[in-house]
Amino acid sequence: MKFHLWLACTFLLGSVSDIHAQKKFTLRSPDKSVTLTVAVGSTVTYTVSQDNKTLIGSSVVSFNNSNYKVSKATQSSHQGKLTPVVKQKTAVIEDRYNELHIDFSNSLSLEWRAYDNGIAWHWISHEKGAYKVKDEQAEFNMDKTGKAWYPQEDGFYSHNERKYIPYTISEIGDNKLASLPALFEVNGTKLLITESGLYHYAGMWLRGGNTIHAVFPQYPKELKLTGDRDEQVVSRQDYIADLNGPQEFPWRVVMIARNDADLLTNQLVYQVAPEAKGDYSWVKPGKVQWDWWHYNNVYDVDFRAGINNDTYKYYIDFAAKNGIEYVLLDEGWCSTTDLFSLVPDINVKELVAYAKKRHVDILLWTSWMVLNQQMQPALDTFAAWGVKGIKVDFMQRDDQLMVAYYEKVATEAAKRHMLVDFHGAYKPIGWLRTHPNVLTSEGVLGNENSKFGNQIDPVHTTTLPFIRQAAGPMDFTPGGMLNVQKDAWSAQPAEPMTLGTRCNQLAMYVIFESPLQMLCDIPTHYIREPEAMELLSKVPVEWARTIPLQAKIGEYVVMARQALNGDWYIAGMTNWEAREVNVDLSFLPVGTYQMELWKDGLNADRNAKDFKLEKRAIANGAHLPLKLAQGGGFVIRLTK
Repeated sequence: MKFHLWLACTFLLGSVSDIHAQKKFTLRSPDKSVTLTVAVGSTVTYTVSQDNKTLIGSSVVSFNNSNYKVSKATQSSHQGKLTPVVKQKTAVIEDRYNELHIDFSNSLSLEWRAYDNGIAWHWISHEKGAYKVKDEQAEFNMDKTGKAWYPQEDGFYSHNERKYIPYTISEIGDNKLASLPALFEVNGTKLLITESGLYHYAGMWLRGGNTIHAVFPQYPKELKLTGDRDEQVVSRQDYIADLNGPQEFPWRVVMIARNDADLLTNQLVYQVAPEAKGDYSWVKPGKVQWDWWHYNNVYDVDFRAGINNDTYKYYIDFAAKNGIEYVLLDEGWCSTTDLFSLVPDINVKELVAYAKKRHVDILLWTSWMVLNQQMQPALDTFAAWGVKGIKVDFMQRDDQLMVAYYEKVATEAAKRHMLVDFHGAYKPIGWLRTHPNVLTSEGVLGNENSKFGNQIDPVHTTTLPFIRQAAGPMDFTPGGMLNVQKDAWSAQPAEPMTLGTRCNQLAMYVIFESPLQMLCDIPTHYIREPEAMELLSKVPVEWARTIPLQAKIGEYVVMARQALNGDWYIAGMTNWEAREVNVDLSFLPVGTYQMELWKDGLNADRNAKDFKLEKRAIANGAHLPLKLAQGGGFVIRLTK
């Protein structure tokens, strides 16, 4: 339902004034807490406040160094509900915003939205011929004494797998580049900056200076192959994008959160993304048994483990027994330069048929480069084999040329009813709305790094839900069973350890969102851990409701989620500080529930694998005190 309020330039509702030939427009969020002011003169500037506190001071936005003369401005209000194909956080999204649409006399329009939990804007071009975008300016002028959680990068060629470095905003100098999303705190309020609807254009990054501002990788001029999967940009053109005809450009999104917990339920990236075209009712989210994390190091079996059909049939049997929907054949099943050259001991068609009889489906890994060279015949062959999805890896760029590749993969896979998992990828940009078959993506410093280093610690994992996950699903690949405290970790690439307790890893299946959620460890380990599998075999990957209970970035997170079948899951994670949390169950519907509780054992601070499973009845309204060990966690499942 949309109500349009047409504005003349002096209409009071828009707070439009003419001061020194400047037109000023004021747009407020539906609950009136967020105020966005846009001023158009020789430049376009905006300011943002919440509860009368300035969050972003006067900041410039511009497009192609244009001159701006307003020809028409309109405001409208929207109130509706979105029903996602894939339920990442909720089965229904309340979609309420007020919108300002400004048409300029130079074939450009600028559209702004004010939500109760953020603002967004994007440019629209009405050009009919060919043109190039030389520059886009987007400033974020924030109090220099504010804080930042800054995913600092060395350059535009990157997997976007970063820690979040704590800075004051004043410490982010001209040379400090960051990928998105990035988080800031101003006047006690969190501001998360990212983008949505990135198509036919280059991705947005941030750089410091007088203000935090957007920068973009320019269009590649010369490319150089440096391996079987790496293509680096040697030189660039002097423009961001080469286009022809009308175009809507990506949305610049600023999430606004009074409390850290508000970041956990923000869905603005989904809300502003373009709607999907076509039928995606065939998309089936699910869990995945993964192989690469442990290099197929299966043991306690009567066959030679490795990249062969016997090993993958073992994975399939394990998946079938535990209700796991998919098995992934990661790198190694074929040549990295020819998708039709399978290794001698792999027969994908035979594996697909074997899996189908057991109600399991197969996914295949590919590097982006060989898929780009063989896309049509390869995807046709995969579809003929009965393969249900692909994991595409090592893109490492988001210039316009590479962004077009992502869209091509998503579209071509959807034509064949195939799912997509992007690795070596940039952040999510609303794929679940525009291309619902793109179920998850990396662009996260995830659990695979636990094979080689100790970066994936409980400080990092209690930071991710508030920043990277706010942009969309993340293929973090949880589920390690060899859990250790900080002084016991060592690199064991074929049988990796994870930092933090067993229950910390289990909690990730509730707190971390990925509609294609991996089980990273060896089935051998899971088989030896039946109490852990009681959770992992049943925990869903889609959610009807999400309720944050307790949250502080980099310290702890406690979250309740309702599954689509009505069951409730509550999980908590802590950093390296042991703590006691009191879980208040008053949010539950009235009734008595059967509770299963996975909690840190009494000795989990010494042996991180120590945990206990309790089962008992509990009523709504109860308060449940729980002790979390250092790096600890818990999971509760409540069924009627």
